[in-house]
Amino acid sequence: MNALERQLAGPMGRADPAVDRLRAAIARRAQAQDLLDVAYRTMDTAVGSLLLAATPAGLVRVAYAIQDHDAVLAGLAERVSPRILLAPEKLDDAARQLDDYLAGHRQGFDLPLDLRLAHGFRRSVLERLPDIGYGRTASYADLAAAAGSPNAVRAAGTACATNPLPLVLPCHRVVRRDGSAGGYVGGQDVKERLLDLERAGRRRP
Repeated sequence: MNALERQLAGPMGRADPAVDRLRAAIARRAQAQDLLDVAYRTMDTAVGSLLLAATPAGLVRVAYAIQDHDAVLAGLAERVSPRILLAPEKLDDAARQLDDYLAGHRQGFDLPLDLRLAHGFRRSVLERLPDIGYGRTASYADLAAAAGSPNAVRAAGTACATNPLPLVLPCHRVVRRDGSAGGYVGGQDVKERLLDLERAGRRRP
């Protein structure tokens, strides 16, 4: 729960239904008046709390709790727009697809994406990530080559480390040349859990 949500939460951290209704009404009014540039929500998952954010163009950010949700929102305010509002219903489809994926019921995502937070070679790298199939892995060198710069292995690693849409753009499928998992924006433990989840999914008939 980020700072804004804590302010709106009632006793024991539970949101007041009246506050929820007010918040939804504000979100609808902001959208109707073209005042809502970024909608966001959080969701509890098997890999911890996730922050989801979307612009009218599509999903723009997925962030783990380890990345500090307040800092992520501040970054969105600076890089996208300060007109950010907690509007969970705007991200219901993304949340549902992520839940399905983490439950092993979905192998890919069907969501509009807004990649404005990635530029140049980093964006090229991110656009290649969905080509790594579910339950499969590729090395950073493989990814650099696929993005058109075989020698830019370190830059490919940086692109994965700064991926604004982890899980949806599966940088967890990129591993070291020796096959070891390597680092991950959500933590190495989470990366290994995701790889195990997908391996198990591939083995199911």
